[in-house]
Amino acid sequence: MSDSCLASVKIVQERCSRCCVCHSLCPFEAIDRDPETGKVEINNQKCQVCGICYSACPVTAIDMAYYDYDHLLEYVKSAMQRGRVDTLVTMCRGSAPSSGEVADILAAVGVPVESHLALRVPCAGRIPTDFTFKALQAGVNRIVSIQCPDRFCRMKEGTEIETRRMILAGMVLEQLGYPPETLTVVKHARRAVWSNEKCVGCDKCVFVCPYQAIEAESFSSPTINIEKCVGCGACQLVCPHDAIQVRGYEFADVLASYGKAPPALRARGKPAILVFSCQWSEYSALDFPDVLRDEGAVLMEVPCFKGLDPVHVANAFRCGFDGVMGVVCAEKDCKLPQGRDVAVRQLEVLTAALKRMGLEERFEVHELSPRCEGEFRPRLAAFSRKLASMTPISQVAKEGVTARTG
Repeated sequence: MSDSCLASVKIVQERCSRCCVCHSLCPFEAIDRDPETGKVEINNQKCQVCGICYSACPVTAIDMAYYDYDHLLEYVKSAMQRGRVDTLVTMCRGSAPSSGEVADILAAVGVPVESHLALRVPCAGRIPTDFTFKALQAGVNRIVSIQCPDRFCRMKEGTEIETRRMILAGMVLEQLGYPPETLTVVKHARRAVWSNEKCVGCDKCVFVCPYQAIEAESFSSPTINIEKCVGCGACQLVCPHDAIQVRGYEFADVLASYGKAPPALRARGKPAILVFSCQWSEYSALDFPDVLRDEGAVLMEVPCFKGLDPVHVANAFRCGFDGVMGVVCAEKDCKLPQGRDVAVRQLEVLTAALKRMGLEERFEVHELSPRCEGEFRPRLAAFSRKLASMTPISQVAKEGVTARTG
């Protein structure tokens, strides 16, 4: 992390009451407390920007750069003004990457929803109880919290904390006459699914899975142990027949979302850039990808560094992108650290292949963290300037760059 890093989580000492609630709740021990004075400060080297401290501070002494209370509430109120919304669905980033999946997730657990507003945050534990009450006051009839299972929480204790808050808030609301179904907690995990029709039994997925979640079978396709799968995407990358994929990140869907983008991007007068970002390494642009198009970039989310598919990188050049950028977490920040060596080896092979094609200067990987506010945009701008000084990709020989059709 650079010395110029602008911390995205700060304690405003003038408002702090020294109650140390934040210090006791932080799952990453990122809040230091002076034993003599009781003064607390954020240790920016350890902070993972989960927002648990922010949502728990009784005197609002913690400032948060992303998804702060006022902006979340304004988002709900604005949506209510545009049209009636029956249900507000708050989603943990790790459990529901696509708002289009909300209806399917809720239907699977028997929760009926007429119309919903999706609110996606890095961790369920970031949502304060007061926000729940204010959202209902704004006109929402029901709030559903889609959370990762407790033991798969990327922020360690976020889902447990938010579940307790929802239970307590529900008890208060029932006393005020609200129906029991006003608040609902749904546990949902991002996991791999496979197709028996495509599987040839090569067992590559069994070998590469860092969580031992795929078990080989003697006379049939491998079996996924749902209780162990965390949806990192390592298995999807090694499957030669697309027989196993992480839902929400299916190869064909990802390909379709960027394949025809370069001409429209280049019409803006800037190099066309495809950005693959780990969902835990960049927050400022990840939930608002459309704003990057004016900068000539398309942003694609991946569940983890292990889900950065080298095939998509190579295929991006074939589609006409001038450059590809990868944004990943540093090793110490990785939320799914097991098997990171697999991702590193894949990156080494990819880099060597691009070098042989003469494309190595058009591919960059940056280790970023949401704890440093505003680092992504300058990196993207610098990459764009570099590409603008190079020969257009349309004039570069692309022998050996091929695409999988999915």
